[in-house]
Amino acid sequence: MGNADDKSPYHVVIPPPKPFLKSLKDNLKETFFPDDPFRQFRNETLSRRIVLGLQYFVPILEWAPRYTFDSFKADLVAGITIASLAVPQGISYANLANLPPILGLYSSFVPPLVYAMLGSSRDVAVGTVAVASLLIASMLGKEINPNENPKLYLQLALTATFFAGVLQAAMGFLRLGFIVDFLSHATIVGFMGGAATVVCLQQLKGILGLVHFTSGTDLVSAMRSVFTQTHQWRWESVVLGCCFLFFLLLTRYLTKKKAAFFWINAMAPLTSVVLGSLLVYFTHAEKHGVQVIGHLKKGLNPPSVTELAFGSQYLTTAIKTGAITGVIALAEGIAVGRSFAMFKNYHIDGNKEMIAFGMMNIAGSCTSCYLTTAVGSIDTSGTSMLEELCKNIDRRGLKV
Repeated sequence: MGNADDKSPYHVVIPPPKPFLKSLKDNLKETFFPDDPFRQFRNETLSRRIVLGLQYFVPILEWAPRYTFDSFKADLVAGITIASLAVPQGISYANLANLPPILGLYSSFVPPLVYAMLGSSRDVAVGTVAVASLLIASMLGKEINPNENPKLYLQLALTATFFAGVLQAAMGFLRLGFIVDFLSHATIVGFMGGAATVVCLQQLKGILGLVHFTSGTDLVSAMRSVFTQTHQWRWESVVLGCCFLFFLLLTRYLTKKKAAFFWINAMAPLTSVVLGSLLVYFTHAEKHGVQVIGHLKKGLNPPSVTELAFGSQYLTTAIKTGAITGVIALAEGIAVGRSFAMFKNYHIDGNKEMIAFGMMNIAGSCTSCYLTTAVGSIDTSGTSMLEELCKNIDRRGLKV
């Protein structure tokens, strides 16, 4: 047998082992770049590679030359609509995070500009979200009381936002976008349901006009705060809150009954803000127990680089808060982007989204913004409004 095998004309040649560095390079490439995003760069001139590289990392350079006036008209309508939601939403979520209300407005300005340049989704809106706001309040509130030391609390919130952005961008550069694919539908639905419940519980403070309310996110703590302070309940706040809640629900109902009324639902948040402000102003409702936001500083976002507390004794808490909220905001944002991409039949790059979210939060932390992401999945009102707006605009022959 041995002699017969030796005389066989066929021989298996074992390739020589690769050098260590070459083997390491190939393994890293297969791990982090299995889709080979730079395949398009091959066989191109140096100048063309530079252009393609800039377009890959800064997508606005790719789609801006093809931008049409019809797209601008549709985007203008969508932008005004989302801006009408961003004002009350930003203020409300900043309150949830125990941060100054003006930070909610600041966070609706700089991050969307950054995402517009770096993001790969055509339809998502960027802003603060309920879950991240609640987590910031819960995690930082365990170490620092926002009422006793508001300056340090604000610094830690900005620092947590910075580290959240660093983590998100790093995950994108390391091509770890596939991690989000492991989130099951059941997990996301359960997460959204739980978050919606927590948000509703926290809104009881404003509806009932309570001055003091728990920072805890569990049902027992919220109910204890509500029913142990019945003497603080204000019927004026209850009436105002319920009336505007009924108004918003009514506009959604009308839109679902007849699609031509989509503009009513789109303008309902802004209408509520204007009517509520006028009502409080002319009736001096603040003198009758109705809580108001108060004076907001004028001007654009002030720089906040010097507010980042890298030398604080609570730096570990800020890093931990940033890591947890960053991952959750990332999963939520990519889920929103993918839902719109599926609806409108286009593809978004999870790794580009991670980089975009990371860079906008890094920039935001330096310009008085706290954690932002794509809004929609938890903020159901924003989702329905934006989706219905896109649907109705598409029916009218425009392209978003």
